[in-house]
This record gives sequence, structure tokens and C-alpha cells, in this order.
Amino acid sequence: MNWIISANSNVYDHSSSFEHNNFIDWRQGNRKFRIGDIVYIYCTKPLQMIQYKCLVEKIDLDFSEIKDDKEYWLDQKKYLKSLEGKFIRLRLIEQVSNDKMRLDNLKKNGLNSAPEGPIKIKDENLLKYIEKYFTDKYQREFFPEIVNEDETDYEGAKRNITVNKYERSSKARENCIKIHGTNCKICSKKLSDIYGEIGKDFIHIHHLVPIHEIGINYKINFRTDLIPVCPNCHAMLHRKYNGFEPTIEELKRMIK
Repeated sequence: MNWIISANSNVYDHSSSFEHNNFIDWRQGNRKFRIGDIVYIYCTKPLQMIQYKCLVEKIDLDFSEIKDDKEYWLDQKKYLKSLEGKFIRLRLIEQVSNDKMRLDNLKKNGLNSAPEGPIKIKDENLLKYIEKYFTDKYQREFFPEIVNEDETDYEGAKRNITVNKYERSSKARENCIKIHGTNCKICSKKLSDIYGEIGKDFIHIHHLVPIHEIGINYKINFRTDLIPVCPNCHAMLHRKYNGFEPTIEELKRMIK
């Protein structure tokens, strides 16, 4: 069975919770979830889009069996209310931020209205649409030559750039922009100020510490680990100078 459930990102930081734990213990309510069901999580206003795909891994969990996720609740009163009843464990499969998953597009393809609670996906056309477009491949406009590997080189006008999974991730991109905006953190330019409409919201995302230096158990902090940079500055950050890639501050001094 496939479901859509709704979530409010102004109340709970789903993205960080999934990133750090890879699952969320969710209030089960009176719905008859089964182990193996697929659950898509629809984020309410202001996002109004499906952003997470999960597997129901456990059902009928008591409070004593779940992980305490208080740190991810932005509203502590609602956190206390959330501790009532039974829980299901939702194991993250994938998270994206893709315009194809916005409410207006979902309604054009079979969704009746914005989900307000758990609903079963009974419309086959809607399910096919979600399964087809729940992907990050539409982010390729930012890195047009990349392929799906953890570390990827692409050839551009400015030599090679290594693009890691966080820089490619649409959800990581959304979180970074939400925190830091779309001005380049190196040269301070916003591409829409230079190119007009075609440059609106176009920006690269740079991971401050190379993944190979951190290790496989690393958990990203969207506030401190990612910054928005324009394509030119991004290329320079990955170009070796005297045998080393420049730091943010070094590159700023070069510009000055």
C-alpha cells in the first residue's frame, strides 16, 4: 500500500532528523499501516510539496520503544502532544525538493486537494506520476554533466569540479538556501542581478569540508557545512593553487 501523510516543517525539522537518524518514529493514529508500506510525506505551507519517500519498517510501537526526537521539534508544546498513542517507524528511502512534486502539479495528476492527514493513494495515475518524478535528476541544470556517484568530476570551462552527494541533493540545496539565501558567499553577487529572470534562484552549493576527510558516519549540518556560491567561485574553490584548494577567506582576499 502507498500513502501520503502531511507534515509541517515549521513545527518539526524533518530533513535534519532524517539526515541524522535515517528514520522518524511517527504517530500512527487509527490508520492501518502495514510493514512494507510506502509513505510519501507532503510538507504543508509554505512548501506545499511531497519531499520524502519512506518505508514503514515497524508498527504499533509504544513510547518506550521509540527514539526521543525532542531536539528536532520547533514547537515544544506539540512535541509533548506527539508522545501520545502508538507509533510507526518510517525509514527514509529518498528526500528531494522537486517542482514536479508541488501541490499544483499533483492536483493536475490525480490528487484531489492538499493532504491534511494520512490518505491511501488509490489513483493509479497519481501513483505513477509520483513514482516517475520523485527524483533529483531534474537538478541537472545546476550541474549539467554529473552522473550518480558519491564523488563526481565534470568538465566545464573552469577545469574539473568535484561535486559530492550533498551538493547534488535538491533537499540539501533547499535547506542551504533557506538558511543562507542565494547570494554567493564569496563574491556576494546574486545571479539574477546580473542576468535577470534567467538567473533567478540559480546558485551552486558548496560543501565546506571534503567528504573523504570526514568519513562515512558523518552527519551533515545544513547551517554550518554548506554555503551558496556562484559557478565561477565554485570552480575556483576546487582549483588547486600552490598545490592546495583555496579556502573561503583566501578566495575572498584574491577577489579584493
